Order: sequence, then C-alpha cells, then structure tokens
Amino acid sequence: MAGIKLTKNELKKQRDALKRFERYLPTLFLKKQQLQVVIRQVEAEQRRQEQKRKVLYDNLLSWVAVFGEHVDLSRLLVIRSFETDRGNIAGVEIPLFKALVFEDVPYDLFAYPLWVDKGIAALKELALVDAEMRVLRMQEELLGRELTVTTQRVNLFEKVKIPETRENIRQIRIYLGDEQTAAVVRGKIAKKNITKVTSL
Repeated sequence: MAGIKLTKNELKKQRDALKRFERYLPTLFLKKQQLQVVIRQVEAEQRRQEQKRKVLYDNLLSWVAVFGEHVDLSRLLVIRSFETDRGNIAGVEIPLFKALVFEDVPYDLFAYPLWVDKGIAALKELALVDAEMRVLRMQEELLGRELTVTTQRVNLFEKVKIPETRENIRQIRIYLGDEQTAAVVRGKIAKKNITKVTSL
C-alpha cells in the first residue's frame, strides 16, 4: 500500500494496471511453455548427437586398432571455417549450425598408409558432430537463460503484481466507500441542522 493514493484516479490507474498484467500473463505462460518444449527438443538432439559421436569414435578406435599404425592426421585435418546462422525461438536469437568447412591439405600418398583417406573422412565426420554439439550447447544455454527470466516474470506477475494490485483496488474501494458513506451522513446531519435552524 506504500505510495498508493486513495483517490478515484488511483483506482482507475490500478484497474488499468490489473488489466495489463492479466493480459500479459497468458503470453508469458505461452512463452515459458514454448521455451520448455524447445529446450527438451535441443536436449534430445544433444543425446542423439552424443550417441552418434560415441558410435563414430568406437568405430574409429576399432578401425585404428586393426591397422595398428600410429599416424598423426591432425596436420591433414584443418578447419577453415565454422559457419552458423541465426534463428529465433520465442524472441530469443539462437545460433543454428550451418557448416564446417575444411581446408584441402595435399599430402604425399607414399608417405602415408592406404587408409589415410578413410581416416580423414572419419575424423571430419567426428569434427562435424562435435561442431553440431557445440551449437546445441549454445542454444541450450541461451534458451535456459531466457526460460529463467520468463519464469521469474511469470512468478512476479502471478504472485506479486496481480495480488498486490487487487489488494490496492480493494483498499481504495473500501476507503472511497467509507468516504461516500461519511459524506451522506454529513449531508443528512447538515440537512437536519438546516431544517432545525429554518424552523426556529
């Protein structure tokens, strides 16, 4: 009640504020639900990518074990660019994976074993999955932050602003009702006194 004037203008102001809060709250609920759904989808996609990465890595390890040669392929696998796009989910700008572009690094066919081409292709696929997972983690972080803010706003409107405004309206109505009753009583007393004076 601090700072609330007990006037008709304040009553109108409080009613308008209540209408705004009640109109905005369902939008916040929808945004919160949409964010929760998208976060679940991102988490599911992360699990799929993690599973895919595990399968690729296990295949690569078993394949390397078969050939038994230790060859450093890191020099042959150079990432030129990591490209993302921008998307919008419930007003939140998120990165979308676009491409991972590799440099074409020439190498001497006689200096490396026959399986190098297949090894480079497998490592590129693994790097691609890692890049997609990185973008998914960024999406989850951004959406999670927005969900926290939206949840706080929902709670603010639902548990603080709307009840507080309703209480303010109730207090102003009581005060104005008491003032109106007092004015009627004062009017009757004044009329009675005037009638008394005129009858003398």
